[in-house]
Amino acid sequence: MRQFFRAKSEHPDLLLFFRMGDFYELFYDDARKAARLLDVTLTQRGSSAGQPIPMAGVPVHALEPYLAKLVKLGESVAICEQIGDPATSKGLVERKVVRVLTPGTITDEALLDERRDLWLAALTARNGRYGLAYADLAGGRFVLAEHESETALLAELARLNPAELLLDESAELPFNKLGAARKRPPWHFDRDAAERALTEFFKTRDLKGFGCADQHYALAAAGALLTYIKETQRTQLPHFSRLSVESADETIAMDAATRRNLEIDTHASGRLQHTLFGVVDSAVSPMGARLLRRWLHRPLRTHATLRARQVAIQCLIDRGVLEPLRDLLRGIGDTERILARVALRSARPRDLSGLRTALNRAPDFATLLADLQCPRLDELCGQLGDHAELADWLNRALVDEPPVLARDGGVIRTGFDAELDELRELSINADGFLIDLEARERASTGISTLRVAYNRVHGYYIEITNTHADKVPTHYTRRQTVKGAERYITEELKLFEDKVLSARERSLMREKALLEGVFDRLVNEIEALKQASAALAELDVLGALAERAERLNWACPVLSDEPGIEIRRGRHPVVEAVRTDPFEPNDTALSPDRRMLIITGPNMGGKSTYMRQTCLIVLLASIGSFVPADSLRLGPIDRMFTRIGSGDDLAAGQSTFMVEMSETANILHNATEQSLVLMDEVGRGTSTYDGLALAHAAAVQLATVNRAYTLFATHYFELTALAGEYEGVANVHLDAVEHGEALVFLHAVKDGPADRSFGLAVAALAGVPRPVIQAARDKLRSLESKRDHEQAAQSFVEATRIDSSAPSPHQFSLFDRTPPALEALKAVDPDSLSPREALEALYRLKTML
Repeated sequence: MRQFFRAKSEHPDLLLFFRMGDFYELFYDDARKAARLLDVTLTQRGSSAGQPIPMAGVPVHALEPYLAKLVKLGESVAICEQIGDPATSKGLVERKVVRVLTPGTITDEALLDERRDLWLAALTARNGRYGLAYADLAGGRFVLAEHESETALLAELARLNPAELLLDESAELPFNKLGAARKRPPWHFDRDAAERALTEFFKTRDLKGFGCADQHYALAAAGALLTYIKETQRTQLPHFSRLSVESADETIAMDAATRRNLEIDTHASGRLQHTLFGVVDSAVSPMGARLLRRWLHRPLRTHATLRARQVAIQCLIDRGVLEPLRDLLRGIGDTERILARVALRSARPRDLSGLRTALNRAPDFATLLADLQCPRLDELCGQLGDHAELADWLNRALVDEPPVLARDGGVIRTGFDAELDELRELSINADGFLIDLEARERASTGISTLRVAYNRVHGYYIEITNTHADKVPTHYTRRQTVKGAERYITEELKLFEDKVLSARERSLMREKALLEGVFDRLVNEIEALKQASAALAELDVLGALAERAERLNWACPVLSDEPGIEIRRGRHPVVEAVRTDPFEPNDTALSPDRRMLIITGPNMGGKSTYMRQTCLIVLLASIGSFVPADSLRLGPIDRMFTRIGSGDDLAAGQSTFMVEMSETANILHNATEQSLVLMDEVGRGTSTYDGLALAHAAAVQLATVNRAYTLFATHYFELTALAGEYEGVANVHLDAVEHGEALVFLHAVKDGPADRSFGLAVAALAGVPRPVIQAARDKLRSLESKRDHEQAAQSFVEATRIDSSAPSPHQFSLFDRTPPALEALKAVDPDSLSPREALEALYRLKTML
């Protein structure tokens, strides 16, 4: 318990797994918490200060599933191992914390989602500027970024979704918006100390070569991040070989609401196949899938990069190398994460075997892609490099099918090391010697049941049953008594035991030393191997996008420097993939002269699908992919915003309407002439008139001030008048027809406004009882009649509005929009009306209504 308390004092906030023989035990509060979270038995053992010691444990061989469950719950764990040998230790076995596992520092294959990156991030802020550093320990990426606004910062954190976030507790941060995070002392974020630590870590004179010298706050965050990684890993980190700087100017910005509304890689149902990533991901390797996910969450504005990807995709399709390429990729495994485990010296034998397979296949990629005359594919072939010598060395060093664990040996191939071969020979020949010894002893003693055997406690022995006790030779020395038999040792057997056991122990030690040599060799070439792994991942993504384009009939978009978005017969990639009926394609045309589409039509008519498909098509084009359309011409896009649906944010104390208005405010503040904006049913969360007024004002602001490319879906038919009042605004609608009592959605986008919303017809489709539908129809007629009369009254008031002068004749032109009931008043000569007579006419109108 003294050992436990010593280790626990160093990690008071972590669950301490304390190794005791074949179990990891937890004590006191750790035990109570683990018993609750892991559903293991809480027991007690011994006492302290007169009180029983609570204890819970898990078997050593079953540790990983329990760790995976704890990490998924957001817990952190310290592993305290027996570092001494129980066989040779006098007294207690020495124990020491050898590993700290936190949600952001996992590298074990069994604990990771193989198709998703795991980010650990650190954040600080000063003077309104935010410094962010984030790292992928399992992938060897270390990235810096600075942001000038809270909005941009929160959008970036939404993209990364870090598993663990370290915060400068003294910084000016929006702590209430960052959720659960780990606060760190301010001296961990000291800028000067961080630069010294980073230059020492990367073994450089300064950081100018990484292009991050001016990233003052991001460097401070990077120093804190590096300190935390060193604290948890307690080993060298050679796979972190460089710092990268990401600029917001390179990418199309998307906030958290947009990523959620577009369902890029998450869906409310939890079904991945209902997301864009689920449809596009046909990558054959986990690292290819992770790279594709990064591309989808970070669409680019640099058309040159995107065109290079398009050319590569088209080349793979046209030159007939797509399927051979994907066949080659299927056998390479996850070399990116294997290399991370190699760097951390936690790789298992089968990791090394997988890396060897990838290196053996590298020349096949170069042969397959040679002479394609595609610049990007040529670059990737060059990045693969020549690792023939290393591959040959690994072939000679490792057995064809290595065991799962290295502790029992059998990883190094026979013939690779003479000393190891000699030691193994002694162990292998043991069986022959024992058979020969057993035969000789049976012959010399005349005991036919005599047998020579071995166990881990007593070593080698000769066993003779009690029925032959009188035949035991005098030179036999009793070693153990068992039921019905005695076990003996002889001088010859003792000498053999010492020799064989020593050989086995020395064999395992020699093999361990040789494996360390394998790690040393691989670590020395880690940077070149990482480059090759990155090239394989990109080849996998390009192959996946080519396969999707070919199989799903997607077209290559035209990226233009001229502003605008012109989609011909576009389709929603996810809806098309999951439905069995044919998808109705639609056009979208946005340009400097046509910046806003007011979209009307029935509920369930496809307004949201139409808007989302436009955004998803632009997103796919902005990662270099082909798109689900007959054609696309895409101009510069800097941001994408969506305001589609919402619910209460109870954690933040926000109602549905407050969430809606917050997202609308963000769009109105940040959208530009190059932004794509989706607005769905703005204003529906409050009263009709308030909602209509807000929707009208927001639409006018977007059309006249922001001048963003906007798709504005609404049931407020009053907004369709905007097309006649403001330049660049047009009406379109989703068509539907009634056939008897049935409503048929045509899902076709047509010019002009819809004539009604078909809300009652949709309610009937949903199964609302017929009496309720009929009552709703009666109420609707009443409301529509009242509305018409109110509009007539308003028209008359405006027409007879008086001030110090008599009303002018043109004001009465508004009578043209009044109901037939007011025909008689049209005969009134406006020039003959005095102010008093005008008021009397208004009174007569009110009486009539």
